[in-house]
Amino acid sequence: MKRHHVQSTALQSVGYDPDNKILELEFRENGAVWQYFKFPNSVYKRFINSESLGNYFVTKIKGKYREMKVV
Repeated sequence: MKRHHVQSTALQSVGYDPDNKILELEFRENGAVWQYFKFPNSVYKRFINSESLGNYFVTKIKGKYREMKVV
């Protein structure tokens, strides 16, 4: 999945596959890449436009979607 660099202290890059509803995040701290499944496009839009990607991740994404570590 193609990811794009983001301005965030927590995240290095973000990718989204709207057809398969998969969010992919690369974390700045350890370089880990995680995927989040059944991730609605409407939530992705709110996430990517949020004031703080890290805060949005912790409060609205983490633990709320099935996830898998990719790297």
